[in-house]
Parts: sequence; structure tokens; C-alpha cells
Amino acid sequence: MLLSRRQALSGGGALIAAPYVAKATLPVSPYTHRRYGKRTIDLVRETVVIDMLAPIKIDFDPAFYARPLSEQDAADFRASGITAIHHAIDMGGPTARDQALTFFAAWGNYIARNGHVFTGVGTVADIVRAKREGKCAVILGVQNADHFQEAADVKAFHQLGQRCAQLTYNSQNRIGGGSTDRIDGGISDYGIEIITAMNQVGMLIDVSHSGDRTTLDAIALSPRPIAITHSNCRALIDHPRVKTDAAITALAAKGGVMGITGVRMFVRKTDPTTVADIVDHIDHVVKLVGIDHVGIGSDSDLNGYDDTSPETNAMLRGAYKDSYAFREKIDVDGFDHPMKMYDLTEELIRRGYSDANIRAILGGNFQRLLTTIWGG
Repeated sequence: MLLSRRQALSGGGALIAAPYVAKATLPVSPYTHRRYGKRTIDLVRETVVIDMLAPIKIDFDPAFYARPLSEQDAADFRASGITAIHHAIDMGGPTARDQALTFFAAWGNYIARNGHVFTGVGTVADIVRAKREGKCAVILGVQNADHFQEAADVKAFHQLGQRCAQLTYNSQNRIGGGSTDRIDGGISDYGIEIITAMNQVGMLIDVSHSGDRTTLDAIALSPRPIAITHSNCRALIDHPRVKTDAAITALAAKGGVMGITGVRMFVRKTDPTTVADIVDHIDHVVKLVGIDHVGIGSDSDLNGYDDTSPETNAMLRGAYKDSYAFREKIDVDGFDHPMKMYDLTEELIRRGYSDANIRAILGGNFQRLLTTIWGG
């Protein structure tokens, strides 16, 4: 059984978490006591690893970002091998604009105050620089677009640092339908204005939580490629939050990239649910549309949902419709600790993927897409 984060801390794992990746000579993970091979270690160390949905911390207490980053969290980020994370949450309703302004002010300040670990992102050059400096680049986004009260707001929020926006969350907004809506009417006239504005400023369009028709409409209406930053394949699991083969094929035809998530109920319906089951979704995308259109969007922080407080866990579960079908655990076994990208890489190696293809999955494909949308 893998050690939980709390067990690792009580066993003194924090003392060796940071030096592990830097030296690449310690054969055992301080989080799971798993031994990684040299090829795995080299691949993660040498690759620009991009997790296209990974909040800094699943913690809804406003006091969290008022405090300095803890030494343990800093060690976790350094040990993770992840070069860039897309830090985004949902916000909606009549106060969405004010919520978003607070979000960008608070988290932009947090990144700046913890510059020994993080760096902000304006273009892909900032991600490359973070890799060189041994830091984690933080892409700021929002998992909704309710805060765009008019098309001009897209440019305003881009100037505040937003580089990615999901058009809809799980429910209908002025732009389109959500994944858990009974009826999805597709992209609205206003939604076309938002898509146009996002393309004009160079903000990545994301449809991870959008309904099926809204997803296909957005891909068709955008003149530039878009992303599904964190979802999985409905061909492997029947769930409203995952994508049809038609959507994946259309996305790839326009040059888009899909990030595969490690949320348990989006991966497999029954237990055990492991890293191998995540890679089944990667395999499916590769077989369907090719290696150039798949990446990682874990939809979790470094330690996962199951290590959150009981209050936070209950709040999360209560925020979604029954169709989300939560099980006892939310995280996937073996993908619930800071060095999970190493475990994923080990499974890709076991499946026979080449080094070049593994680098593409770990970050190269999203790096190419982000360069197309943002510039170098």
C-alpha cells in the first residue's frame, strides 16, 4: 500500500524530497518508497513537463494564500519534476467578475511572494525559463467564462495575466452548455463574440467541462486550435464529463491537444483504478488521432483530493450533481502523490512508448499548442 502524504511526513520523507530529483541518485521515492529506473528519472528531468490542470493547492480557506508557501510544499514542487501547472478554478454567477478579480490579485501576489519556487507565465518563454531555473511556472486561468461580462473583458483579463479560459463549467451560461446539463444548445451568439475575442488576444480556449454540442461548436467556430485541458475518453467510460471520439477527432483535426485526467470516476467505473487505467485513455487518444494530440491535465494538486480535510472533501462532493458518481476515493491509486509523473512515465515505458513520444505526452504537445496561441 502506498504511503499517504501524512505518513510520508511522519516518516521523515520531507528531508529527502527536495534533493531527490536534483541528484537523481536516490532510487526510492520518499512518498511511496517506490524505486524508479534511470530512464524514467532522466525523461522527467530533461522534459518540460506541463500539467494543464493542477491548482497550487486544493484549499478553499482564504488564509492559505495569505501564508508563505510551507517548506514541505516547496519540497513537493521541487521533487515533482513538473515544469508548469495550469492553476484554475470554477467561478460563476452574478459575482463572477468580482470573484475573478480577487482570484488574479490573490494568486498573482502569491506567486510573486514565493518566487523561489514559482514564476508567472505570459508566454511559453516563461515556462522554458522555469525549467532552466528549476522552478514551477504557474499558468493562471479560470474554469468558466462567466466573468466576461462583455467581449472587451477578455482583453482586460488577459492584461491581468489570464492565459486560459474554459468557456463553460458543468452548467449553462451565456456562452454555451455544460457537461451535466440535460440539454446542450451549443455556442450562443455571445459565445461567438467571446471565442473571437480570445483568439484576438491569444488566450487558450478550453472546453473540458462543456457539453457535447458546445464542445464541437467551439472547435468548429475557433479559427485557431483549442484545448481539452483535462478530460478522458467516453469510449472507455460512460461519464458526462468525458469526451466522445467525435470531439477528440475534431479537436485533433484543428491542431488541438487533450489532457488526460487522473480523477478516479473519469478513469474507470470499478476498482482497482490505477495509473495503468489512466494510460489506457492515453493509448486510446493515440490510436484514434495520433501521438501529437494528447497530454496530461491531472485535475488535482500534487497530493490529490483524498488528502484534503474532511470539510474540504465534503464541500467538493456536495458541489456536483449525482451524475458525477463519486466513489469512496477520488484519486487514482499511484497517481496521488507529488512524484506521480514518474509513475506515469514508468507505465508509458512499460507500454513501449519511445522517449520522444513520452516527452510529447508529458509536455511537448501542450508546449507546441501554447506556443501557437501565446507565442514563444
